[in-house]
Amino acid sequence: MLADVSGGRTSMSLDLPAPVTVGALLDALAADHPVFDRRVRDETGALRRFVNVYVGGDEVRRLSGLATEVPAGVEVMVVQSVAGG
Repeated sequence: MLADVSGGRTSMSLDLPAPVTVGALLDALAADHPVFDRRVRDETGALRRFVNVYVGGDEVRRLSGLATEVPAGVEVMVVQSVAGG
């Protein structure tokens, strides 16, 4: 769902200095993909309610939100909810 605003990519690999948080990871992505960032975070920088972010399979809202640390080598998934009827 977000590939159209991330250069057509469905996965990316980033090499960021540890420790890195979900917020810092999203900041790094925003530098190259500002429209992606606007789809994922609102004007205050908070995650939009229809976007879920998972670190190693755990939803960050149940952890420390954007302050959740991302261990080296762990997959982070950003999933935009789909609704319709």
